[in-house]
Amino acid sequence: METVAVREKKRVTLLSLLAAISLTSFKLIIGILTGSLGILSEALHSGLDLVAAAITFYAVRISDKPVDADHHYGHGKFENVSALAETLLLFMTCLWIIYEAVRRLATGRVEIEVNAWSYIVVLFSIAVDFSRSRALNKAAVKHNSQALKADALHFSTDIWSSLVVLAGLICAHLGFFFADAIAALGVAAIVIVISFRLGKKSVDVLLDRAPMDITEKVTRMLREMPEVLYFHDLKVREAGAQVFIEISIHVDSKLSLEEAHHIVDLIEERIRVAVERAEVHVHFEPQDR
Repeated sequence: METVAVREKKRVTLLSLLAAISLTSFKLIIGILTGSLGILSEALHSGLDLVAAAITFYAVRISDKPVDADHHYGHGKFENVSALAETLLLFMTCLWIIYEAVRRLATGRVEIEVNAWSYIVVLFSIAVDFSRSRALNKAAVKHNSQALKADALHFSTDIWSSLVVLAGLICAHLGFFFADAIAALGVAAIVIVISFRLGKKSVDVLLDRAPMDITEKVTRMLREMPEVLYFHDLKVREAGAQVFIEISIHVDSKLSLEEAHHIVDLIEERIRVAVERAEVHVHFEPQDR
């Protein structure tokens, strides 16, 4: 049976998918009619957002599946794989935008028909992107979802790129047609920076790089507990929304087995409270004071 969290994640990704479909279609039609590279680049960007939204929708369905015989740590990393795939799609977009913008600037062929629809599609895009980025980001924070964070990043990036395109249209309307190609280059620059950050985070998780903030938090917590004489082999890894933490601790050898287990339970509970969606395993060893 699906949980409330799974249903909420599916709903927000489905709405984003529908939004991406409408934005891509609208921008493509207006971009072709006006000849604006800025709007066409936005249409391509939204088209890849559509693919990314579809990937995210599929990823959140898979990532919430429980542990099975083939996936002992669950399916959470499907979200990280989808985030990396979205990054690669964004980089592909940038290559085309940069090529076409430079070609137009070099040849001087930058004739654009700027009309009311040019402004309508951009303003409509900003409104939809703002709404979807807020909804996705809220759900991403609530469920600690890397895939939803990536999708939210796509829509928030679209807001800034649309503002750049809007500035290009205004300049073109005033007769500075080259501004549209420059605006397209601005879109590409924004996308490259955001994509690099997203891709780095995805690769770090896929390579099991330890998140330093969580590692430092657990380390401080253990050092503040007088019952823990010494600890070692602290290992932290992420997989989608889940965090897996393993620790070996040393306790007073004079403690009974029941008392030692109580300390372990206390540590595991404190970490789960401090780190959301954490699965904690603590191994204890006796040590003379």
